[in-house]
Amino acid sequence: MTFFPLPAFNDNYIWITKDATQKTIWAVDPGDAQVVLDYCKAEHLTLAGILITHHHKDHTGGVEALKKEFNCPTYGPESLSPTLVTHPLRQGESVTVHHQEFLVLETPGHTLDHICYFAEPEQHAPQLLCGDTLFRGGCGRLFEGSPAQMLNAMTRLRELPHATQVYGTHEYTLANYRFALAIDPNNTALANANHEAEALRAKDTPTLPTTIALEAQTNPFMRFDWQQVVAGAAHLLNEDPAQDLINGFAQIRRAKDGF
Repeated sequence: MTFFPLPAFNDNYIWITKDATQKTIWAVDPGDAQVVLDYCKAEHLTLAGILITHHHKDHTGGVEALKKEFNCPTYGPESLSPTLVTHPLRQGESVTVHHQEFLVLETPGHTLDHICYFAEPEQHAPQLLCGDTLFRGGCGRLFEGSPAQMLNAMTRLRELPHATQVYGTHEYTLANYRFALAIDPNNTALANANHEAEALRAKDTPTLPTTIALEAQTNPFMRFDWQQVVAGAAHLLNEDPAQDLINGFAQIRRAKDGF
């Protein structure tokens, strides 16, 4: 199964997977219905289903119009049922997309209702549809959840297979890397990843998907237990480095928010 992005708004990606034999697609976090409608019309395809990761409008704004047009099922957090979601999901449940089963992972932090979808196809690298929980080089702002919750989410995602393809929903990579380099300047893997991302964006090519392996090496929010990362964040905040994981993670997040 292959996912590819439909750009929306300024920096969103609506991830699409297509079943060519059935002439159908699934859409992930369709904040803009028109983008999906135009694609379906141009390619003569039908929308078979929708996956939602959380309630923010740039991820759900197109759902009602798409449901009306295609009468398709919508899977997502319980908080959006029954208004937007026809099939509410919880931790440990699953949803089948084009014959592939995706496991639901609850990852509160960015929002309290955030979920991710994880699959391990037999003939493909594992796949993670992670909404705004994990980005290349970053993680979502804590609009509703706590540092402890996002730390737990990063810990769980870091434990996924290193080859996992990570499909975040925003093109934030270059901004994320500028911050990461400011607090982790001696990270060679990060410097190399930044050069690669710059080259991709110069060609207007998405920097996603990323991998768990790359994020474990370069993403400061997955390097929360590296003392030099916490020290770099504390330096930006003019604070002493925290001595425990939760407060260290909180320092990294606050440093990024003010960067």
